Amino acid sequence: MAASTASTAAAGCATTSSSLNARIHPSTTSFALPMRNKNPQKPLHVKNPISEFVSAHKTSPDADSVVSFDGDDKPREECGVVGIYGDAEASRLCYLALHALQHRGQEGAGIVSVHDDVLHSVTGVGLVSEVFSESKLDKLPGDMAIGHVRYSTAGASMLKNVQPFVAGYRFGSVGVAHNGNLVNYQALREELEENGSIFNTSSDTEVVLHLIAISKARPFFLRIVEACEKLEGAYSMVFLTEDKLVAVRDPFGFRPLVMGRRSNGAVVFASETCALDLIEATYEREVYPGEVIVVDKDGVQSVCLMPHFEPKSCIFEHIYFALPNSVVFGRSVYESRRKFGEILATESPVDCDVVIAVPDSGVVAALGYAAKAGVAFQQGLIRSHYVGRTFIEPSQKIRDFGVKLKLSPVRAVLEGKRVVVVDDSIVRGTTSSKIVRLIKEAGAKEVHMRISSPPIIASCYYGVDTPSPGELISNRMSVEEIRDYIGCDSLAFLPIDSLKGMLGGDATSFCYACFSGKYPVEPTGKVKRVGDFLDDGLSGSMESIDGGWLSETRNKEEEGVKSSA
Repeated sequence: MAASTASTAAAGCATTSSSLNARIHPSTTSFALPMRNKNPQKPLHVKNPISEFVSAHKTSPDADSVVSFDGDDKPREECGVVGIYGDAEASRLCYLALHALQHRGQEGAGIVSVHDDVLHSVTGVGLVSEVFSESKLDKLPGDMAIGHVRYSTAGASMLKNVQPFVAGYRFGSVGVAHNGNLVNYQALREELEENGSIFNTSSDTEVVLHLIAISKARPFFLRIVEACEKLEGAYSMVFLTEDKLVAVRDPFGFRPLVMGRRSNGAVVFASETCALDLIEATYEREVYPGEVIVVDKDGVQSVCLMPHFEPKSCIFEHIYFALPNSVVFGRSVYESRRKFGEILATESPVDCDVVIAVPDSGVVAALGYAAKAGVAFQQGLIRSHYVGRTFIEPSQKIRDFGVKLKLSPVRAVLEGKRVVVVDDSIVRGTTSSKIVRLIKEAGAKEVHMRISSPPIIASCYYGVDTPSPGELISNRMSVEEIRDYIGCDSLAFLPIDSLKGMLGGDATSFCYACFSGKYPVEPTGKVKRVGDFLDDGLSGSMESIDGGWLSETRNKEEEGVKSSA
């Protein structure tokens, strides 16, 4: 796909109504809405809102023996969404699509369908295959459905936060599934609560439902527009009413959302094209940043939601989150990762005998590195797919037990060899150091780490679970210090200028905040860094988690209290 595709698609919401109509549907209608201006933002750093709280409040005497290792040194995507209109098997197709999106969230799943003007909902904690059964899918009749897979921390109170959410209001019912994170969530919630709103969850998504309920706009999709005009941050959402499916994407297009069609005419929305592929839907285009698409019996209508900013799509979708067989932001994820590996081989070469990957996310970049370097790619680490996210370590004396359960070195590939190990990122550095040690214990003569992303130095506020800057190893160490810490013979990251050069004309349409600390939309006050603030087993008021404050804002408030005393 041409490199300019992403920027062309991203500009689509600004297209004239006639050309946009022709691209979407013969019956499409476009509406121009008033624009809001936003001021340029300054970067701020934030502490991890819950890490300090959790460490100070162990959930059990044995909490130290519970080891998290499934991606414990990786950013985590928040969730995935899907919506289907016009297929008698809508809920079952949703179920299949959620399987394809399972990598975006493994700890909760849900589907809402519509039948006889009634919204039916099934949600649960666990994988898609654990939440749904034939009997549960039978409870989801109708030709419209939306679905959601969710990542969050574990805990007894998690179920109440599993989406899609369903709410009744004076004109009917609405369901919503959301991928992203609202940076002005707390301010909106406080305003709503002051006006009498009652919240059932700690999820920012519930704010959207309240804003829709209090809106006086007609028809319904204009309620969504009015609500979204008050939101700041990242949101790709699908809504379901008694007779409509609505998809919306924030004006910066942080998180992905695509549109496709099945051969029977059913319209499908999903976070990634891999979900379309699985249910045999043809990819048509992205939902443009700042666009609302309404699907009902009259066809497909497109609404320009708010001002068309320069898109700031999450570059980590191409580095790590999305599946390689997806097209995200108009680009093939596989091709992006292969080129990342080629750049590393060109700009950070090293004499080696074999190239291996940290499975699974480093594989495609490793293939690109090996092909460019003219060195054999081999499977030097075998990943177990049957180990959960956490386990109870039987003895603290068993060093690196978690990583050994997850990754097994192949001595025949590694022994006596100079090995290049390609991984997609280094976050804390803990897992990388253990992987280097495993490979050296398997007999490798040299271990050279090549990372197919620039160093991560800042937290993300837009729907990605990243640690606080103080926990990010690249925020406090130089490349040479990191190399020494993880114990490899050489270390190189993908240069950010080379990354942007590879993206060409689309480079300015991506968000690089985690590499630069420069945020397109600045969070203010108390923010939910990611996901649900109190969710999932933590008790106490929002104010009890001190790390949730942006330090600059908190200091100003404390100064105000002192001056008024």
